[in-house]
Order: sequence, then structure tokens, then C-alpha cells
Amino acid sequence: MLLACFFYRSAWAVLPLSPVGVVCFLELRRGRCRRAREELLSQFRECILSVSSSLQAGYSVENAFLESERDMIQMFGRESAVCRELRLIRRGLNINISLEELLTDLGERSGCEEIEQFAEVFSIARRSGGDLPGIIGRSAELIGGRIDLRRELDTLLGGKRMELAIMKAMPFAVMLYIELATPGYFDALYCNFTGILVMTGCLAAYLGAYAAGEAVLRHMEV
Repeated sequence: MLLACFFYRSAWAVLPLSPVGVVCFLELRRGRCRRAREELLSQFRECILSVSSSLQAGYSVENAFLESERDMIQMFGRESAVCRELRLIRRGLNINISLEELLTDLGERSGCEEIEQFAEVFSIARRSGGDLPGIIGRSAELIGGRIDLRRELDTLLGGKRMELAIMKAMPFAVMLYIELATPGYFDALYCNFTGILVMTGCLAAYLGAYAAGEAVLRHMEV
């Protein structure tokens, strides 16, 4: 609707521009999913630290995960992502699903590579009778290191994201300023075939620059 208003001043333009809206929606959803994964990973790190402490206190590994839910509720709230996952683990254990299967399922559903790797290492250590408290503690340290690295990267890229956001908004701000300062200045570009061609070219250039900026930023994040 924003593009239709600025580039064509026509409600009918919303229909051909709807694929742009779909792409933007998918991009917003991708960003939201990425933030959710990062939040879950950060909370999961605290969870396995709590599990490691319980193991050192003599709890079995299943009870250690169940007991960690109390700590996570105090730290993040009952409706946090990690607490929801711990409730699923509790229900799974109640119907005799192994903890290894539940952690593997969590890793696959979360999309977090670190949780998947933890589940794999945990399963191997459980079968081989390894030092679970030590393995879980080292896994927490590794996950914490990756989280710190990503936070440093986000800090470094924060300025670039702001610059990109300003560049995205600048064409609309300039057009709005000119339209308010000089009403009718852009009238020749609307409601005629030549104007539609010119504005379509401008729209294509804007969307191309938008996509290029997002691609460069995404590449830097990776």
C-alpha cells in the first residue's frame, strides 16, 4: 500500500504490488524466527548450566532437567521459550520417551545448530557412560562463546543496519517533503502512461537497491 501510494497514487496498484508485500512479510518472519532462535539458545545455555550444577549435586540427568525448570521460571518467566521446551521434556519423560530423543527433537525443531550438536554429544556421552557434568559444562561454555561472538557481531553491524534503514526511508522522506513544500510538483508523474513508466523504473531501482542492501547485510551476518 505504501508503494502504491507513493509511486502510483492508485489503489489498483496494490494488486500487482502484492508479491512485494509477500516477500517483505517472509523477510520479517525470517528475522523474527532468527531472533527467536537466538533467544532460545541463550536461555538453553542457562538451562544446561543449571543441569550441570544439579548433576554435580547428585541428581540423575532426567531429574536435573526437570529441576532446572524452576530456575528458568525465576530467570525468564513461565512463558519463556526454554520453559515451554522443558514442559515438553517433562511430558515426554512421563510417557517414557528417552531424554536423548527429546533433546534431539528439540534441536531439530529449534533450528539451532548448537542445540542439535549438544543433543548429539549428549546422546553419545550417555551411551558411552562419559562424564556428563563435565561434558554439559563444556557445552555451555562453547554455546556461551558463540553467543558472545554473535553479540559482538551484532554490535559491529548495528551502525550498518541503521544506515540501511535510513537509506530505505530516504526516498519516501524526500518525496513527502517536496510534496508538502510544493504541492502538485509530482502530478505530471501520475495518471498518465509516461509517468507510470517513469515511476515503474524508479520503483524497480528502489527495490533492486533494497534487495542488494539486504543481501550484503545478510552476507556480513553470516
